[in-house]
Amino acid sequence: MSNCNGNCSSCGEKCEKSEFMAQPLPSTKIGKMIAVMSGKGGVGKSMVTDILAVNALRKGYKTAILDADITGPSIPKAFGITENACGSEDGKVIYPVETSQGIKIMSMNLLLGEENEPVVWRGPVISGAVKQFYTDVLWEEVDYMFVDMPPGTGDVPLTVFQSLPIDGIVVVTTPQELVSVIVEKAVKMAKLMNVKIYGIVENMSYIECPHCGEKIYPYGKSKLDEVAEEYGLKILGRLPIKAELSAQVDKGEVEAIGNFLGDVIDKINKEQ
Repeated sequence: MSNCNGNCSSCGEKCEKSEFMAQPLPSTKIGKMIAVMSGKGGVGKSMVTDILAVNALRKGYKTAILDADITGPSIPKAFGITENACGSEDGKVIYPVETSQGIKIMSMNLLLGEENEPVVWRGPVISGAVKQFYTDVLWEEVDYMFVDMPPGTGDVPLTVFQSLPIDGIVVVTTPQELVSVIVEKAVKMAKLMNVKIYGIVENMSYIECPHCGEKIYPYGKSKLDEVAEEYGLKILGRLPIKAELSAQVDKGEVEAIGNFLGDVIDKINKEQ
């Protein structure tokens, strides 16, 4: 950067000189890396990550998911993956597991003996594992990599923003009154780290009556439009409360979902 003062610890910019920027394996080529994050847990961030990855694959892109939610990994279950990831004989390379349709995935659950085994690690160890998922995994050619972030703005989001070449983020939220606080936390962190915000996805936005098609708002009418305008953000899409979605995730069949958030990838591509 032209105004670089050489102090990487106070800089949100990503450049080849940054002491924090992780380097992938030589054969790894990632086109666009998108982090999916939220200011709090329980908003369906992982489901949105799953759906965006499925949509990117359907559009013909080579797609991958890096599950950075080390202590709460859920990505493998949504895709019905039960086997563990393998590594090279010398232990220096990890191979991602591919879904039935070809999405490459790396998650802590793919390295555990049992999927319900807890990960009881301190922050620095967790952050190190996230970096290794980028540096030690043989991703090869990937057009879109989605990073499923843990909730909040702690160690892992900071590590991801400083160490991985994130092109931008998608913020996931819900219609409750708390939405402005949730969005504000994520937005302020992204701006502090100089990371582009593609926009917001609202999950659990409404229920559609199966008889007449009328939209019912169980949490009250969403205030997302006002929040998006306040922070100058785009609304990328809204996900309904739908039994089909939860059932297919629970059964590990997320790749068979219908056309939800189908135009989000196109909207992101326009932000080139």
